[in-house]
Amino acid sequence: MILDLLPALGPDSGATSGVTTVFMMLAVLVTAARLGGWLATRVGQPSVLGELIAGILVGPSLLGLADPANPYLHLIAEFGVVILLFEIGLHTDLSSLLKVGPAALSVGLVGVVLPFGLGYFTGTWLGLETLPALICGAALTATSIGISARVLGDLGKLKSLEGRTVIGAAVLDDVVGLIILAVISTIAAGGLITTASVATTAAAAVGFLVVALLLGQLVAPKLFTAIARIPLTGTTGALALAFALALAAGAQMAGSAPIIGAFAAGLILHQTPQRETIEEATNMLGYFFVPIFFASVGAAVDVQALVHPDSLRLGGLLLVLGILTKFVSGYAPFWVPMRHALVGAAMVPRGEVGLIFAQMGLATGALSPQLFGAVMIMVIGTTFVTPPWLAWLSGTTRKDMLANAISDDLDGLDDLVSGGRSHTGSHPTRNSEH
Repeated sequence: MILDLLPALGPDSGATSGVTTVFMMLAVLVTAARLGGWLATRVGQPSVLGELIAGILVGPSLLGLADPANPYLHLIAEFGVVILLFEIGLHTDLSSLLKVGPAALSVGLVGVVLPFGLGYFTGTWLGLETLPALICGAALTATSIGISARVLGDLGKLKSLEGRTVIGAAVLDDVVGLIILAVISTIAAGGLITTASVATTAAAAVGFLVVALLLGQLVAPKLFTAIARIPLTGTTGALALAFALALAAGAQMAGSAPIIGAFAAGLILHQTPQRETIEEATNMLGYFFVPIFFASVGAAVDVQALVHPDSLRLGGLLLVLGILTKFVSGYAPFWVPMRHALVGAAMVPRGEVGLIFAQMGLATGALSPQLFGAVMIMVIGTTFVTPPWLAWLSGTTRKDMLANAISDDLDGLDDLVSGGRSHTGSHPTRNSEH
């Protein structure tokens, strides 16, 4: 395997060669991910799909250029997850989403309960144990905010009633999904599956999120106003990331998942005047670290396991459920005059949060390579079908999609997750720091 030859490239043996190996794997993953993402956007797909496929290509089961099981590489990929969830939080304006609250709430709730229940029962029907079946159901609950925002923006529908409903429902799905992830993570770590344990873990996740938001709203504006006055370039962005890391650590110490803390940090800092400065700093890191996460998830795919009959059978069922259950959720606000099919189709892509579920299940040993392959089939399939489906439903041509400019408020998240285009013309004034 090519990976076995990488340590020999270092000048010394032992620790130095180990560092050299990690550096080489990082170089391979970043290069492959960015090129794969670019190729995906060239054919009208979100960049995350290309990054996943690039990771599969350079992973141990094919070229063997990167080993996602390397602990240092795993740590760097986890840092990418923190940046991603921090970025999602930065772009989540809860107050504006209240305007479409009832419609988004109904879509979001149906889009969580229906896929989770059917995914779990399908898993148990096929003979899976409780924990793997729960992970399969949980992976179906997510909706990719970044991918949905990118495609709706390309179609010129992001500011429409349908677009705002989708974004609101996607935020709800991901918040609930992250709480479910916190519960399942605790169970996977050895906790017993009891009503009390689930209630305790869910209460810890919700409680931490509520307390962090309440305290953060009181402290963060004054704190970051003071930080912005520090006469050292880059201080605001660096300390904002430190804030996200501290909340991620705090969430884990509170018995929740670190990504809950990172998401909470983004929600808190969304309201600060320095948000755009923080976003710019986060994006610069995200361009490097977030593709590493996506590519490392792809690299963890065992191609032989992916085409195993068990993977194909379960993956096919999860894919069908993943499409149908989210599409049906678009019709939940039946009393609202809107294009329900457009809402339902936009809720389909699982993208980054679905990958987080899959990676957690594999890392904890709760998912076998075959089950991980099945979840990946669902994630990749739902991500792949959404852009052309939405374009067909809206009657928008590819030329029209290229002409539409995506909302400035979601540019950063769009770039990190979906491969947003560079924009021409002037950009809104950024908040400066001294």
